[in-house]
Amino acid sequence: MNLDELLKCIPVVRSEGDLNTEVTDIVTSTKLLSKGCCFVCIKGFSVDGHTFAGEAAKGGASVIVMDDPGFYDDFLKTNATDGDLPALILTTSSRHAVAMLSDRFFGHPSGRLRLTGVTGTKGKTTTSIMIKKIMDAAGRHTGLVGTMYNMIGNETIPTDRTTPEANVLQPLLKRMADEGVTDCVMEVSSQGLKLERVGGCEYGTCVFTNLSRDHIGTTEHPDMEDYAASKAKLFSMCENGLFNADDGYFGRLSEGASCNIYTYSIDGENADFRAENIVFGSDFVEYDLFGLCPRTHMHVSIPGKFSVYNSMAATAACFLEGISPEIAAEALRDVLVKGKAEIVPTGRDFTVMIDYAHNPISFINIITTAKAFAKRVVFLFGAGGDRNRPRALMGETAAEYADFTIVTSDNPRTEDPAKIVADIEEGVKKTGKPYVAIVDRKEAIWYAIRNARSGDVIILAGKGHETTQILKDKVIPFDERVVVKEALLALDK
Repeated sequence: MNLDELLKCIPVVRSEGDLNTEVTDIVTSTKLLSKGCCFVCIKGFSVDGHTFAGEAAKGGASVIVMDDPGFYDDFLKTNATDGDLPALILTTSSRHAVAMLSDRFFGHPSGRLRLTGVTGTKGKTTTSIMIKKIMDAAGRHTGLVGTMYNMIGNETIPTDRTTPEANVLQPLLKRMADEGVTDCVMEVSSQGLKLERVGGCEYGTCVFTNLSRDHIGTTEHPDMEDYAASKAKLFSMCENGLFNADDGYFGRLSEGASCNIYTYSIDGENADFRAENIVFGSDFVEYDLFGLCPRTHMHVSIPGKFSVYNSMAATAACFLEGISPEIAAEALRDVLVKGKAEIVPTGRDFTVMIDYAHNPISFINIITTAKAFAKRVVFLFGAGGDRNRPRALMGETAAEYADFTIVTSDNPRTEDPAKIVADIEEGVKKTGKPYVAIVDRKEAIWYAIRNARSGDVIILAGKGHETTQILKDKVIPFDERVVVKEALLALDK
């Protein structure tokens, strides 16, 4: 695409060089440089892309976009005698620019799809997968952008973050549209909204699941107001907003919404979609859904109150997208979400459950779910390194709700795993409840299996769908399903 045409979508404060050049790609990393690309300088939390402008110029970029006037002037001064300078663009926000440039360069692919967005602290992944399953059952050709993986139809594509950067997201959406996808379900993270990764996207129906304290810290959101404000942006980008009316942040998220507002609720009497006659089982929930949609009996193959909320949200969102709740009910009878209240077969008189719970609220949800059918809940968890997590509060919450707690590692990353465990123990000790600390996660799981009692539910929390563990500078294979199988086999020897 010609640069002069491409630049019509962003404010240009200053420019130098040939604006008639052809652009071949939009990139934000020097690892992705190619001849003729447009390199957008992004200020990250630890690295400033402006410092790589010179490398980008030498690496073949035909255009460099900046939002820092100082770097812009320094680059011109340093390279003034270079006759082969790329076009240099100064704009007001590089993050806004990369979103809009990517959207325009790849032909506004969200305009060729019907996007359904899901945002919230908990429930994004499960609700999104449920929506996709319902849409598939309705005969839609559906894509997915999510935490665990991306999908085009039945093809699974690896991903490394919930909401990709715009220059990764837009070509993915274009590929979906080119391959005949009609609908795409997207988990939309608060960072994806705050950092404008979804800028330029058009959404049909968007869901707000809930908001609780998470992702608060120096590298994410400074406080809950910033967190909520970031989430709220999604509801100025969609046609329909579907809100959990039972959540305390419902009012904050919906107050500035420019979309049609719909609600779902277990407790409220005036919501558009409601549930009653709820029955909780050890591996299912069932209830009657009614309201704007025809009354429908739902049987969902994932236990817990949170499964009522998630399946209500998915069914209601699909109803707003023209799919009957009868189709949703049939689709969700056997829905399985890896790492979400996932039961691992043991062949013993105790149960092992794998769940992605990694914050205090999700701890309460999954432990409460297990307590409905367990004689004793054993809760095994750790905290990820290099992440903003309230470790002591995690420990206190887990120990308060579980009958026995095993504190161990999650993904330590660059931190000392023993130090992370010690941080968690501060909270556990406040409760006076029984616990053990075992830093090695495999050893901790083996301990849980060896000491299991009849009627126990052992919850392995935090890693969920993951099949690796991140330790300092290496990533090792670590699938908890395999570890459990090995521990069970060892019991027979």
